[in-house]
Order: sequence, then structure tokens, then C-alpha cells
Amino acid sequence: MEKVNLSQLVQHCRQNQTLYASPRQWQVLHHIEDCRTEKMGTGQYECHHCGYHWYWHHSCRDRHCPQCQTKANEDWVRKQTERSVPAPYFHIVFTLPHQLNEWISQHDRVIYHALFHSAWQTLNVLAIRKYHGRAGMTAVLHTWGQTLARHVHLHALVPAGVLGTQSWKRVNKLYFLSVKLMSNRFRGLMVGQLREAHKQGELEGVTRHQLTVKLNELMSALWVVYCKSALEYQETLIRYLARYTHRIGLSNHRIQSWDGEHVRLSYKDYRTNTQSQMTLTPEELLRRFLLHVLPKGFMRVRHYGYMSNAIRRKSLLKIREQDTPRPEQDKKEREEKSTQQESPVTGCHCPACGDASAHYIGEVTSNRWKRERLRTG
Repeated sequence: MEKVNLSQLVQHCRQNQTLYASPRQWQVLHHIEDCRTEKMGTGQYECHHCGYHWYWHHSCRDRHCPQCQTKANEDWVRKQTERSVPAPYFHIVFTLPHQLNEWISQHDRVIYHALFHSAWQTLNVLAIRKYHGRAGMTAVLHTWGQTLARHVHLHALVPAGVLGTQSWKRVNKLYFLSVKLMSNRFRGLMVGQLREAHKQGELEGVTRHQLTVKLNELMSALWVVYCKSALEYQETLIRYLARYTHRIGLSNHRIQSWDGEHVRLSYKDYRTNTQSQMTLTPEELLRRFLLHVLPKGFMRVRHYGYMSNAIRRKSLLKIREQDTPRPEQDKKEREEKSTQQESPVTGCHCPACGDASAHYIGEVTSNRWKRERLRTG
């Protein structure tokens, strides 16, 4: 039994020609296989603290790669914390029924777009009716469960307040909207979006009869919408969502062992709230992994309402003018924490002394790096 990473499993399946994937999925697999190798190029770095020089292979920076994008995640957490509204938040989850999984395999872009649109319309229309103001939302798409099975759901961070044309109104309740009301409206909007997509010819291969049967089945089922106040764990929730904004929910440390034929994968069993393990072939593990490769250019994180990129700055200024300002001490602590999280120069740690004040000198050729490696042993 030996320890392996995802890149080695990709290489194994590719050499044995036992993996079937679409061109887009193969593109992601090649990125993962080449990540932090000389194929991605090599940079030279210097430590400001001790003067040590070393070479570092570049990462692939693919948002599906399990071994890079760490700094991008940290930057996302910092930006979301800085842009947060000075009010409690609600954590709302919109989940698609598993009956749609077959269609998602063929029309993922269409259904994911419909999910974002339906979730936002559900929140905004109901907020306007009840609170007479526009809602705000930051949504992150998740498509997997702990066992990497397809489980499509949308995590939404919703500030506890609405913004009208003149004023900001805070929602002083333990819930934003009725869960049952949101569930029914979300179901209706999503079914309507699918019907319109079929009318526009976007659900290729789905017949009129299949559409009718599927939509009737969906309308007769109960759709799951989860809502909880995130006042006590707002920053924790942002960090939780950040783990999946730039990568898929499979990290190399979850791959426990490899015996040449089977992979042992760890996962959390939420039914018993314990850590468990399962055994899969490398082909099955990669097949499940590839279920969650997003269409090229698809935006997994989106902002709506007064949290949208176009008007967020003006909206936050208006909200902070009208709402109770945060204590100066809290502001100072957040600034200090943000400064500590940012790397001084590149985020790379020196292999000799461990200092993080590394300086990027420039790109080096492959031959130069190989000569340096032979010289230093």
C-alpha cells in the first residue's frame, strides 16, 4: 500500500487507456497531470531573509486542481470579508432533486444557469413583496457530496436586510423568508426555466413527452431549501465556501492509499457524523471526479442585487451610513488579520529558513533548471 495523489492516478489511467472523458474533461485532467512539473514552466526565487536561491515549477491554476489555487482562495476570503454588510447573514441552500442528474450530464450549463436564476428570483421577488426592498445575495455552486456523487445545490449568503430606493431596512428575525414558501416558488421557477429552455431548443435530445413526464414528476416532489442564520459563524461560512470556489471537493489528503488496483478514499458520513473510508478503482474515482468539471468559462460564484459587482460599492456606502457602525476595535482587528493573511511578496516559503518573504526573479529555461538540479544533487 502506498500513498498517491490525483495526478498519479490520472497518469495511471491514461497509460492504461482505461478512462473515457469528453474533450473538456481531458483538458482538466492534462492540467492536473502537468501541475507543478516542468511542463508548466519553472521560476527562480530568492529569499530576502537568508539569500537562498531555489527553483519552483509553476502550478496549472485550474479551478478543478486539488493542489493549487490556495492563494486565490485566501484572496477570495479577504475580499468577501471586506465587502460584507454590517448586518447578520442568512445561509440559504437551494438543492436540485436527483431526478435531474441525468439531464445535468448532458446539459449542465443550461441547468446550472437556470438554478442561479431561479434561486435569485425566488429570494428577490419574495423579499420585495414582504419587505418592500431589494435583496442581496452571493451564491456559490456546489455539485458534489462527500462520496463525490452528483449532488447539485447552491449555497447563498444573504444579508439580513433589503435596500430600497431611499433607505436600508434590516430584517430583525431568525429567518429571512418562509422555507416552505421559498421551496414552492423555487420549484415553480425552476420548472418554468426548464420548459422555456426546451422551447428554445437548449435541451437537445429531450422529447416533448420526456419533458412532460419529468416536469410532472418534479412538480409532485418536495424540493429542499435550507435556511439558517449565520450570525455566529459568518466568517467560518465564508472560509467554508472558499474551499470550493477554485477547486473541486477532492483534496489529495483524502486519498489514503493505493495498492495498484484500488484506491482507499476517506469521507465524512453525515448520517453517523464519523469519518469513514471507501474503496474504489482509479477509473471509478476519476469518473466521479469528472462529474463535477464545469463548462469552460462558467461562473461558479455570482453576486446579485445590491451585492452585484456593478453597484456593490455604492450600496455598501449607503448601508454603512444608515446602519450602526462597527466598533473601531473590531475594525482594527480585521485589518490586522487581513494584513497577516496576505503574503509579503509571493506567498512562497523558503525551503532553507521557512521565511515567506520570497522574491520572484524570473522564468528559467528547462535546460538551465536541469543543470542546476544536477549541480546541487
